[in-house]
Order: sequence, then C-alpha cells, then structure tokens
Amino acid sequence: MGKKSLSRAARSQNQLAHNQLSLASLVQLVAAPCAPCVACASLPTEASLAASAQQILVAGIDEAGRGCLAGPVVAAAVILPQSYELPGLNDSKACSAKTREKLAPLIRQCALAWGLGVVWPARIDSINILQATFEAMSRAVRCLKHAPAQLLIDGNKTLPREVLTLHWGKAHSTALPAQRSIIGGDASEPAISAASILAKTYRDTLMTHMEKRWPGYGFGMHKGYGTEDHYQALRRLGPCPQHRLTFRGVLPEKPVAQQASLL
Repeated sequence: MGKKSLSRAARSQNQLAHNQLSLASLVQLVAAPCAPCVACASLPTEASLAASAQQILVAGIDEAGRGCLAGPVVAAAVILPQSYELPGLNDSKACSAKTREKLAPLIRQCALAWGLGVVWPARIDSINILQATFEAMSRAVRCLKHAPAQLLIDGNKTLPREVLTLHWGKAHSTALPAQRSIIGGDASEPAISAASILAKTYRDTLMTHMEKRWPGYGFGMHKGYGTEDHYQALRRLGPCPQHRLTFRGVLPEKPVAQQASLL
C-alpha cells in the first residue's frame, strides 16, 4: 500500500475514533446529572486568526431549555469571524430541526471560538432557573478559547458581575468584557443566532439520549417541555432524576386545607 493510501486510511481511522469519542462523551455526560459544562472550541485557520486580530471579538450568547420541566438549561457562546457563509442563519426557534442540524456543524467549523455551558436540574432547583441560566452562560463564555471584548446576550438581562467573574478568571486573564442585552437578539444578531442554534441542537441531542435512559416520559419528542403528554406521564410515573422538582406541575400539588364553617 502506498504512502497516500496509508495517509487516507489513517485519517479515516482518526475521524472514526473522534466520532466514537464524541458520542461516548455525550452518553457519559447524560449519565452524570451533576456534570457542570462542556468545553468546546473550534480550531481557527491562520487566515481567520489574522483577521480576528484586526477586529474586536464579540461573543453572542443564548440559552435553550429555560422553561422546560426536565433536563438541563444549556447556554452557548459563539464568536464569528468578520466574514462567513452561513446561509439560513436565524433564531433556532424559527428554524426547522433539519435546518438547525445542518447549520450546527457549519457554525462550529467557521466560528473563531464557541463554547457550551450546562446546568443540571439539581443545581437549577438549588439556585432557581434565572441564576442557573446566568451560570450556564458564564460557563459557556469561560470555554471560549479567545477572550471576547463584548458579550451580546439575548433577552433583557446581562450577566451578574459576580457570576461572570467567578468563571471568567478560570480561563481568561483580561478584564471582564462589556455586556449588552438585546431583546429579540436571537433573530437580529448573527452571533446570538449561532449560539441559539448550538444550544438548541446540543440540548435536543441530550434529551433524545435521556429518552433511552428514562423511558416513558417522551423526552425525545417534547424535549422536556410541559406538553399534555408530559404532564400525563408525570402523573403516571412520577418525576425522574432529570425533572426540576421546583417547577409547577412536576410534583403533585398539595391540597389546600379548607377552613371549617359554622354554616
């Protein structure tokens, strides 16, 4: 066998090993409800790094799963280069599942950096969903290989300084980035749109795996949201370890004691 054939075979084996490792890591993550986050970043080309040196790095941030009854809240942070080709990039909620699955690897490939932060139900119940969302977003920013100068966050809130500082200092030595919240930013800011898609596709994959681990709830279909089928499953099976026990409807509501009447 020639050197070229050996080289192609080696690349194929490396790619297969990488795919198997990625899947194994995902399954392991689902099996460990306390796993805090996933560090992910692309490997930019020399050309993209040279271009990034001439631009102020801006990271778009969004979350998925904040309103669900089960599963983690997942946040993504994405730094896009000055020029890119991502046809159809839009808010993940406005894209079909097929479009999101097509765009996600393209986003990871062209981004200067991207990261994911995951906060699981036990932590959500402990600190509340808003604080858990801030924590997931801060974890995602911590995972970025390049320190952004500004954060664009979907919604009407920025990250609390104390939460961001806790995670920022573990990976970056520069000053905290400026922040700007943008209502509807997932549809108007490309970096936020990209983050929205990465967070959504990653979380959907997690919930599909959870369907196999905790069958009967329909996680693969509704992804943990409060559908009628999900509420019926809760009444039939009770909550599993991936349910958020502080969310209304997960546990049976206690009957309100009626006051006695003389009439």
